Amino acid sequence: MRRAFALAAGVMLVPMIALAACSEAPAGDPVVRMQLDGSSGEVLSSPSPSPTPSQAVAESACRDVTFEGAALTHCTADPARHRIAMANAPAGGQPFGSLSAFAATVDAASIAFAVNGGKYGDDLKAVGYYVENGERLSEIDRGAGEGNFYMQPNGVFFGTGGKWRVLARDTFIATVGDRPQFGTQSGPMLVVDGKLHPDIQDNGPSRAIRNGVGVDAEGRAHFVISRSAISFGQLARYFRDEVKVANALYLDGAVSSLWDPSTGRMDKGRIGPIIAVSPVEKIGREGASAE
Repeated sequence: MRRAFALAAGVMLVPMIALAACSEAPAGDPVVRMQLDGSSGEVLSSPSPSPTPSQAVAESACRDVTFEGAALTHCTADPARHRIAMANAPAGGQPFGSLSAFAATVDAASIAFAVNGGKYGDDLKAVGYYVENGERLSEIDRGAGEGNFYMQPNGVFFGTGGKWRVLARDTFIATVGDRPQFGTQSGPMLVVDGKLHPDIQDNGPSRAIRNGVGVDAEGRAHFVISRSAISFGQLARYFRDEVKVANALYLDGAVSSLWDPSTGRMDKGRIGPIIAVSPVEKIGREGASAE
């Protein structure tokens, strides 16, 4: 039986899953998963193409764009119209592990769109800072290590009600005292205070399906996912030059996925933490207070 997905302070939401290592990717033409340093990995596949406009049943918050020859999908969450929450697993159950599994537990009308985002472990649970429904389920990761997540600075995407932010990890630790309603740690940062991450090449050899998030000066959260293999530099420049956000955070690579109920797009892949965006009017109809 499907459950309504309510997004508001003090309201229990449908839980969600978190993973730490990317494994499967959406179906499509194969691309090579690579690290920020350019080292290659296994061959993965790109997401299935977006459905045609005739399949849309409601206005989508997402649009297809092209930047520097790269095909992207840009989804916008507006604080006047949307609320954001994390999802990990059904109550007492195992992590979802895919957007389709998550979708089976909610009313599609209660979701504007959903993407994956955040570090996760082999057990599919969140690693690093993770807050769901105001409950901190995993502490912030202050350590060092290998891989994209540890390419410092990494950062946190978080918020309460209709106020959302992206901050570098150390800035988050130093300036945020109150626990947010939702939060997920990922990395690396793509844009920090208006500048590209210092270790991201202009157009390095690493190519993969990738997604990220940034919040603009008006408080809107912009989620961008590539529809074909893209470099870190291209994704970072799109956030800096086109979206014009001061801070943007890399969410995931190779397995990056989007669910857009309005168009019927459902990317396949074994994913970690899920970021779900819901329309405020739907939350109200389900009886939750919307700020």
